[in-house]
Amino acid sequence: MRRVLIVDLDAGWQLHPQVALRPEPFGALLYHFGTRKLSFLKNVTIVGIVKSLADHPDARTAIRAAGVEDDRIDIYARALATLAESKMIVPSAVSSAA
Repeated sequence: MRRVLIVDLDAGWQLHPQVALRPEPFGALLYHFGTRKLSFLKNVTIVGIVKSLADHPDARTAIRAAGVEDDRIDIYARALATLAESKMIVPSAVSSAA
């Protein structure tokens, strides 16, 4: 049975402080210095969303700011959920303090 990954799109998210994002021609590489895990982002839209997460009050706003239509938000929500599960992105301190 396949697990369904869920991320709260109405919460604030940010790159984990120990994660570096390196742009590449295909998208980007994410490297977590704490876990030594490497992730590949193969879509420039998700790269833009991840880079801008901390600039938006919630993930949904970051996705919409990237020009994603409402009927495609679930695609990017699944990608963010995968990144959250691997601790590449974490809830932002600002949103959890509010």
